[in-house]
Amino acid sequence: MDEASKKELIESFLTRGVENIIPSRVELEKLLYSDKKLNVYLGIDPTATRIHLGHAFPLLKLQILADLGHNVTFLIGDFTAKVGDTSDKEAERPILTDEKIEENFQTYKRQAAKFLDFSKVQVHHNSEWLSKLNFGDVLKLTRNFSLNDFISRELIKKRLTEGKPVSLPEVLYPIMQGYDSYFMDTDIQLGGTDQTFNMQAGRTLQKNLRGKESFVLANGFLPGTDGRKMSKSWGNAIWIEDSPEEIYGKIMSTADDVILTYFLMGTNASQEIIDEAKARLEKGENPMDLKKELANIVVKELHGEEAIVTAEEHFRKTVVEKTAGEDTPQVVVGAKLLVLGAEDSLMRITLEQGLVSSNTEFKTLLKEGAIYLNEKRVNGEAELALNQGENVVRIGKRKYLKLVK
Repeated sequence: MDEASKKELIESFLTRGVENIIPSRVELEKLLYSDKKLNVYLGIDPTATRIHLGHAFPLLKLQILADLGHNVTFLIGDFTAKVGDTSDKEAERPILTDEKIEENFQTYKRQAAKFLDFSKVQVHHNSEWLSKLNFGDVLKLTRNFSLNDFISRELIKKRLTEGKPVSLPEVLYPIMQGYDSYFMDTDIQLGGTDQTFNMQAGRTLQKNLRGKESFVLANGFLPGTDGRKMSKSWGNAIWIEDSPEEIYGKIMSTADDVILTYFLMGTNASQEIIDEAKARLEKGENPMDLKKELANIVVKELHGEEAIVTAEEHFRKTVVEKTAGEDTPQVVVGAKLLVLGAEDSLMRITLEQGLVSSNTEFKTLLKEGAIYLNEKRVNGEAELALNQGENVVRIGKRKYLKLVK
């Protein structure tokens, strides 16, 4: 690799979407320009079956270091997933079984391969070393940390103040993640800003047990479709394996004020393209034009250029013109159809067709006035007044169902 290309990659790694570098950017930059081969890792706990677009950003950063020739590890936190990290949660995570963790993991590598060249990246599970620690080993590790530091964290302090439980395994989670970093003799850890406390535990163990300085690179977050951090738990994610039509529609539904963040952290677009998009917005161009270009880029990066045309067409028909597409699910119903209920109800049908994820989601959408029958809002009446023949149900802006009476 020539020096110009190396400089461009290092600059992107150090600046694009980065919120904090510990202990300093200057020292990390020096290390990256040295000839030393660095040990780098990014860990993901398999707490869901899918990877979302927010995960893609650190994966792309990981690939930069792989392209620079460093020793890069994509770490599957199968052992830590049994505890669950609550760094960004106001309650304990549910405990996952070994079977569920394994089921979730099965799809991870396939999805990550859209962004990582696994011929240059190692894959490890932290059960390889964490499961071998005995109680004495754990006690030795805990002596490097203070309980005061853990309970002073904002969300933990909030839970304690509100009388909510904080389990002892949660206290151990940062130590477990810190041991990941120590065991792999890590030089650089990648993660979101909510992981800073846990990543600092790795720095502590490296310094105390190995006398080695290591670095933390904390990225910002890609907002989800509701404006909060994109999360596996909050139902606001653009999933890597969503259909092109679903990805396009979700991006078009995001708020105008996150367009540039999506260009920056949701795509692999060049800085030149991002700067141009910023300038156009500042000059007053319609944000919808930028969103369409953004949606095209994301669809192309995840599904290929040929998928753009069908995604655009689907959006035009279903959202702009509010017509159901040819692939709309079709269900034959009887003379009577209830709105709610376990049998013969719209709620049951939409759940079976995958248009809602739960009865609770359906009821929430109904309450919010987001369910329509033949373009008339369903106001919660007990029974639907269906026309003879075809009836079109719209859920939100993009999901359709045909009911044939």
